Amino acid sequence: MKHGDADYLAALEAWLKFSRGWAREGRTDSYEALSEALAPEHRVHYHGQTMSLLLADVCRRDSGGPEPMLSALVVNGSSRRPSEQFFELAVNEFRRRDPGWTWERMRDAVFTRYRDSVIA
Repeated sequence: MKHGDADYLAALEAWLKFSRGWAREGRTDSYEALSEALAPEHRVHYHGQTMSLLLADVCRRDSGGPEPMLSALVVNGSSRRPSEQFFELAVNEFRRRDPGWTWERMRDAVFTRYRDSVIA
């Protein structure tokens, strides 16, 4: 799977579907659980570069502008927090620089956004 190819784009759409479902449930889950959910159709290792690329592209696809970043729901299995890459993306690309910004608030905003959403 290469960034931007048909398989990658299909995995991106599948990730959006799973993540939006998690949001409606008020659930976070691990990178490993997401990798397992995408399999067997899409082979994305939870520690691989493709997972990192998908993380960023899910945010770009779903969270353009002020919307909360959907990938806030995907966390490290041990720490139960997103990876450092999530925080770098939040600050550098999505300009989440407000001193009161926290991942927990972002996660809760995702839950609120999707609680009654009809977005598939």
